[in-house]
Amino acid sequence: MMKVFESSNLPLSVCIGVLFFLLSCAAPEKRPAPVPGYPEPYKIGKHWYRPMKHARGFRERGTASWYGKDFHGRKTASGEAYNMYAMTAAHKTLPLGTYVKVRNLNNGKTVDVRINDRGPFVRGRIIDLSYEAARRIGLVGAGTAPAEVVALGSLNETVVGGKVQRTLVPGNYYVGDFTIQVGAFKHKENAVRLRNKLGETYKNTHITVYESAKGTFYRVRVARCKALDQARKYAGSLQANGYPDAFVVAR
Repeated sequence: MMKVFESSNLPLSVCIGVLFFLLSCAAPEKRPAPVPGYPEPYKIGKHWYRPMKHARGFRERGTASWYGKDFHGRKTASGEAYNMYAMTAAHKTLPLGTYVKVRNLNNGKTVDVRINDRGPFVRGRIIDLSYEAARRIGLVGAGTAPAEVVALGSLNETVVGGKVQRTLVPGNYYVGDFTIQVGAFKHKENAVRLRNKLGETYKNTHITVYESAKGTFYRVRVARCKALDQARKYAGSLQANGYPDAFVVAR
């Protein structure tokens, strides 16, 4: 490997990137040593992976919560059935299929989960963990806790020498199709009333219907934004103008 690098005219940064990619494919059983400037190695199943360095990582802090048996077996936003014993979670904006590391800031415990659902639909809460994921970081008893969420990437599978190699590929989590939820109602007429009121000032006001374990809800949403930062500013404007519970979600 070193001979290839020595005889190559490639920049050193490219060579380092190739080296980390090869190390991640090897998926050693022993925890890899951390590298300054790169995300921490993480483990999925029996294998360790070293994330690639990327320009715009996703990191946020807020309140983590969990959901359990009332939703067990119900359809998630990804289309798969929710399994309260699987290592999954719901997030408002990250692409479905993204793996994230969640740290309970009360006790320092961490867990890696895959985003396969949307939520939690409460301002200030940043992630809804499955029962099992919440149990592993000591969240079940308390119900909620301050937490940090760090995006690791989406799973990419390739076949090398007849064996499946898995790596996580970081993405740009700030570009997509975002909207702002302003309210949710059990009675449709209330949702229609708010939508009409918002429509006098804001563009792209609409209602989406959500079937939950607690019944049908009519969600009132505003705007369509292609950048998360733009959507957050839009939500901030709504909050400042009499809609304090407005928050950003992915469409």
